[in-house]
Amino acid sequence: MSRLTLAASVIAAIGTVHPIPAKAAATATGGMAGPSEPAATAPAAADAARPASPSPMSRLVPTNPATLVAIEAACFDYIDGQLEGDAARVARVLHPDLAKRAVLGETTDEKLGLRRMGKEELVELTRRGVLKTPPTQWDRSCEVLDVAGETAAVRAETPWFVDFFHLGKFGDRWLIVNALWHTKQGAR
Repeated sequence: MSRLTLAASVIAAIGTVHPIPAKAAATATGGMAGPSEPAATAPAAADAARPASPSPMSRLVPTNPATLVAIEAACFDYIDGQLEGDAARVARVLHPDLAKRAVLGETTDEKLGLRRMGKEELVELTRRGVLKTPPTQWDRSCEVLDVAGETAAVRAETPWFVDFFHLGKFGDRWLIVNALWHTKQGAR
């Protein structure tokens, strides 16, 4: 069972999940703050003793498992479509104005170089079977990182690449609008 499926099952079983504000979390762990959070001070500990109200900046886990399933399905259409060489499957989850990028670093033309790709190029590469792979060799994952209304952030991984997606919900469809990718060492 994937982490996403497990999370959706737990959410369905318990209902709404409420975030723990950072101050309360630090106090609850005896002041053991995470690496990017300062340790709780005496005034912060006193504040944390009051009933916590969710911070507007806190991430909430979506309470609708169907939303998570739909977002994950779009991610797997993107990955599996490429691994199958199914251009239509990939195209149906890409926004027409897709911005797909990879960091190149300094090049002869740019100090902050990016490899740029749009929907048409990605669909054509898929049609040519650039990543076509027998299903027995598939090792891939999709992880929904966050959802806020009609937007979502997702991490996708295969043996060849890692993609970070921004998806948007258009009507009843989740489409990949932005993708920043990293090609793994030794990728084909």
